[in-house]
Amino acid sequence: MKNFIQNLLRYPKFLLLIIGGVLSVVIGPIVPLLKQPVTAIAMITAIVSGFIGVSLVLRAMLGFDIA
Repeated sequence: MKNFIQNLLRYPKFLLLIIGGVLSVVIGPIVPLLKQPVTAIAMITAIVSGFIGVSLVLRAMLGFDIA
């Protein structure tokens, strides 16, 4: 039983390490692009537009009032 609990407690640490690795791989190539003003503005605009689009789609799918 002790071995089972030890194995069970390893999963949250493993999950955090996987999430950290994925974020590192995704954000790593983006950081140099943010040093150029034109690219930074374009990326920020794309990210904001993406969040707005996802929120509008989720509101429509879940039946929430958009206005």
